[in-house]
Amino acid sequence: MATLMAVMVFGGAAGLALYALAATVLPQASRIIAVLRRQSAAPRFEPLSALVRAEHRIAVRRWAAGSSMTRVTLRSREAA
Repeated sequence: MATLMAVMVFGGAAGLALYALAATVLPQASRIIAVLRRQSAAPRFEPLSALVRAEHRIAVRRWAAGSSMTRVTLRSREAA
């Protein structure tokens, strides 16, 4: 009885793990095969460079807005 329960538990866990692997790998299978064949894939997605540009734009906008925002933050800190 214990053996049957162990087989069911570990078999279910193995099945779930295989399903998770298949669900994550199969949608990207064509890209994986292209990389293994050393073919050029789609253009690289570089989120960090986009983040740096966005942060720079935000900093420029804050600087262009003037020092009124810094006064508000200082006053709210003093009130606390």
